[in-house]
Amino acid sequence: MALLPPLAGVRVLELGSTVAGPSACRLLADLGAAVYKIEPAGGDQLRTWGTIAPDGTGWWFKSHNRDKRLLTFDLRNAGDVATVASMALACDVVLENFRPGYLARLGLDAATLRAQKPELIYLSISGYGQSGPYADRPGYGSIAEAMGGLRYITGESDGPPMRIGISIGDEIAALYAVVGVLAALRGRDRDAVGETIDVSLIESAFSLLQGALPEYVHAGRVARRTGNTLNSAAPSNVYPTRDGEWLAIGGNGQGIFRRLVTAMGRPELADDERFATNQGRRQHVALLDALIGAWTQTLDLADADAVLAQAGVPAGPVMSVAQIVANPQFKDRNAVVYARDDDGTPIATYASPVRFTERPLRVERAAGAIGRDQVTALEELGVTRK
Repeated sequence: MALLPPLAGVRVLELGSTVAGPSACRLLADLGAAVYKIEPAGGDQLRTWGTIAPDGTGWWFKSHNRDKRLLTFDLRNAGDVATVASMALACDVVLENFRPGYLARLGLDAATLRAQKPELIYLSISGYGQSGPYADRPGYGSIAEAMGGLRYITGESDGPPMRIGISIGDEIAALYAVVGVLAALRGRDRDAVGETIDVSLIESAFSLLQGALPEYVHAGRVARRTGNTLNSAAPSNVYPTRDGEWLAIGGNGQGIFRRLVTAMGRPELADDERFATNQGRRQHVALLDALIGAWTQTLDLADADAVLAQAGVPAGPVMSVAQIVANPQFKDRNAVVYARDDDGTPIATYASPVRFTERPLRVERAAGAIGRDQVTALEELGVTRK
């Protein structure tokens, strides 16, 4: 008999909107937590983002907020604030992404709630963190990506800073938030004391810069935009194929590089003094990429991919979402799952990338109507509306 999901029995109050906070709570729900999402009367603004479903709610919102209890309260109303406070005290975790100071004015901040329930875990996600000269500024993931250094190093060397195709600043902050909650739950199990956790978007983005920080501090090197090449090792790029597609190849390990050039029919390149070491390959990366690109353009994508797979070289096609959905690896792993909408319609969403053997995870309900679970959720928590 299958065991319950890892976080079954954990209750999470979500006081968040748009991306970062709801992403974190979605991941906690995936792991089995009961998540109580509080929306204003008009709903989370993400309901209106992207392509809209026939019922007026965005497809992204339906997927993004799956498996949550949906409630609506007006935090300008004292009774609703009191009800939300009671819900918070009935939960294990409160996760919020308002601007610092707003919830304190309502008595829904960490200090107020944890004074009443010391074992409560309270996590805040904000643009700049809960302290510092920028703390009061509004913050979005896009700004964090800029100020955290990601956009400075993203784009072609002779072009402007560019965004990654998703809100990566929000999503990485959400992942750090989940890590914080899981660690705090473990600590609470040991010490019977909760935690106040502060996650900032800018520091989350900054943490992804890999070698840029130590290389600047200790070698004076400022990382800059290099297009699709990898700053630290070569070759690593995307290369055109004969049929107009693109193939990503990572041939930057010593043994892997030898296998790559052998598969290309150019084994002598492995011993060429320009390419024999990683530093040499970095120095001559333009020439090396040109040689690899000339080879990939003699083959269709599928054939080039097959040759490199056979040779043990990391490679894969650059795929659109349509190609991903049709790809046999993603199909075999059931990477696309379906959550049930309010009317029973299956809504496509992402399977959890974390797979458990003993405690299997499952996706059940898409996010539906505002306030859908108002009555049943309050009953679960034993809270009476004020």
